[in-house]
Amino acid sequence: MSGYDRVVQPAAGDEALENHLGGDEAKNYRQYEFDMVAPHVGRSLLEIGSGLGHFAEQFRPRLDRLVVSDFDPYCVEQLNKRFAGHDDVDVLQFGLPTEIPIGEKVDTVVMMNVLEHIEEDVEALRSLAAVTLPGGRIVIWVPGYMQLYGDFDRKVGHVTRYTPATLRNTVSKAGLDIEVLKPINFLGGIAWWAAVRRGGVGYPDPRLVKIYDRTVVPATRFIERFIRPPFGQTVFCVARVPQR
Repeated sequence: MSGYDRVVQPAAGDEALENHLGGDEAKNYRQYEFDMVAPHVGRSLLEIGSGLGHFAEQFRPRLDRLVVSDFDPYCVEQLNKRFAGHDDVDVLQFGLPTEIPIGEKVDTVVMMNVLEHIEEDVEALRSLAAVTLPGGRIVIWVPGYMQLYGDFDRKVGHVTRYTPATLRNTVSKAGLDIEVLKPINFLGGIAWWAAVRRGGVGYPDPRLVKIYDRTVVPATRFIERFIRPPFGQTVFCVARVPQR
């Protein structure tokens, strides 16, 4: 059984803990995610762990085809409602690793805060590579560094937090090539360490999230335009399926 199968709370349901990090309380952070991911997205996209569909919907105007997915039945229900009547959007339900029930392959897979839930992470990436066109990309966004692992991670079912080295190992074992691999959100990592590891916060307080979103996120984006951070709250990776 994978960590993705035994998540204590759904990864992105209405009341889920992780939802506050990309929900209405954190619009700047959600834009930060989009701006990091968008340059690597092609014309057909499969998102893993789509939750309520907020993130995927931002890409729809620029896509020929969108496939959203989630493991949680509540999220799948909400996705079906959100994208009802859109012939260019498919909704799937599955948990990784598995044979993904998709028709045509896509040129891009995006997984935001999903891989850390899965014990069999190498097999999960192989499942995704099987439905990605040769030369296509798998974009991976995961929480970084076990020094930041705390009660929040346990509550939402995180098996691990990655470093660039451990994520490189996982991606390489899955037979994928690495195009981008780096820690990001340096200031967020410090804030997370202070709040969760030192301060004992068990979940993101929406009030603190708003403050973080208005202050830390803009500062982080400015700094990271000029400096590649040595550490961060997140590890960001763009992997390519080899041309064979």
